[in-house]
Amino acid sequence: MNWAKVFGVTVVSVLIVLFEWPQINRGRTKEKAALLVFTAFGWGLWLLLIFFPDLPGPTHFVQNLLRPLGRMLGE
Repeated sequence: MNWAKVFGVTVVSVLIVLFEWPQINRGRTKEKAALLVFTAFGWGLWLLLIFFPDLPGPTHFVQNLLRPLGRMLGE
């Protein structure tokens, strides 16, 4: 079941790149690189969520990161 989800997310990611790539003008290598990087980053995040659905969200990460600072400031 997980592999079907991975396949689906991969197909959607490839379709996004194939649709957006021709719309970026020639000579815009930074935009093309950004498209590839952000698509790969999103694809990786989806894979993490597929294989580890109980991962804490970004809010939990920020709270854990800033909790020591709050203690130092006297909260």
